[in-house]
Amino acid sequence: MAQTAASLHWLNERTSRHAVRLIDRLQAEPQGERAALIAAILASPASVSPKYFYDAIGCTLFEAICCLPEYYPTRTERSILTEHRAEIVRVAGTNRQFVDLGAGDCAKASMLLPALQPRRYIAVDIAAPAIVPALSRLALAFPRVELVGVVTDFSAELDLADAIDAGPTTFFYPGSSIGNFDPVDALALLLRVRELCGEGSGLLIGVDTKKERSRLEAAYNDALGVTAAFNRNLLNHVNSIVDGDFDPSAFGHVAFYNEAQGRIEMHLEALSAQSVQIDGHERAFDAGERIHTENSYKYEPEEFADLLRRAGFSQISLWQDDARDFAVFHAK
Repeated sequence: MAQTAASLHWLNERTSRHAVRLIDRLQAEPQGERAALIAAILASPASVSPKYFYDAIGCTLFEAICCLPEYYPTRTERSILTEHRAEIVRVAGTNRQFVDLGAGDCAKASMLLPALQPRRYIAVDIAAPAIVPALSRLALAFPRVELVGVVTDFSAELDLADAIDAGPTTFFYPGSSIGNFDPVDALALLLRVRELCGEGSGLLIGVDTKKERSRLEAAYNDALGVTAAFNRNLLNHVNSIVDGDFDPSAFGHVAFYNEAQGRIEMHLEALSAQSVQIDGHERAFDAGERIHTENSYKYEPEEFADLLRRAGFSQISLWQDDARDFAVFHAK
């Protein structure tokens, strides 16, 4: 949390001449978050929420993953947003509030901001190391847009009080990050977004589609091992939070497509029997025992359209690439 506070101070210093406002909600219950993380690691099977991927090193590694040849979602979504930009802007509307969920480095939103011409841009992310410099750059590039950063864990609660008003809003959730939620939790998040949608508002969201196992698994098992490094780095982040002594090199990266569940699963697998200290507790891992670190659900377009309808959305628009590898929806 100290790093977050320092980063926010730095951003205020860098952007004092521009309209940037920051809301930090991560201070709410740090001890409760820490206790939940410890309990999940000590449980059997062990797990760690994917939100812990995104320390400073994790953010950098994820940016690298998005550039890998095997990782098609980022470039495919970008191509859809570029090719269909005019129609997307027509459907979404201009001069609105633009809420970027999981904003990261704000790169995808930056593609749309000149065309959407929002009056206010709200970057929402758990990773201050990503959005802090991104907002600094945007303040210089878009001096007439009100900029707001909300540092929060919206997987637990999407609280945008003091960040948005009752005016029309476009919510933007790119990257198929909705796939990190199981379908029940995905529906709950979509319902919350729908609650926040006032008159004339809508949701623009990217979704990865189901396809052959080989391509899905290659996207999470790149030849350079960047995704493996990203997965292992999570243990470094965990160590810093819970006074742990995980050795990331003692765990192997495992990623596979669970066809029955329609999701990619990522795990860290103990390469040998070992014991790890977690906040004074000892956690033994047998050789081959796994820590579940992420799910990434894939959807057929009609499956996801049904999820949007169940959340109360209608007037659904869909854009896809020629290979139907990815889908971008807008729903009002």
